[in-house]
Amino acid sequence: MAYLYLMLAIISEVIATSALKASAEFTKLVPSVIVLVGYGLSFYFMALVLRTIPLGVTYAIWSGLGIVFIGVIGVVFFNESLDLPAMAGMGLIIAGVVVVNLFSKTAGH
Repeated sequence: MAYLYLMLAIISEVIATSALKASAEFTKLVPSVIVLVGYGLSFYFMALVLRTIPLGVTYAIWSGLGIVFIGVIGVVFFNESLDLPAMAGMGLIIAGVVVVNLFSKTAGH
């Protein structure tokens, strides 16, 4: 159940961060409300995860996958571009998350 909560925390954070861009510095009401609700839900679900998975592992997965998902959303929805070093860095982040999940004894498996 912890990994379901972690995915919900990541999805909430990604939605909130995407809405942050759309909020135009909190001048648009609907995206601004989505930011507040999304971050609130993200931290709530992350708190549930911390019952089972250690803080460092939880945060590494949450932030690492969030970075990658936001990078993709920036390209797809906000017409941003990623150069080769940015893509390589994100690839290393994904590799790090995989290593933590497959090989770490502290990952809560």
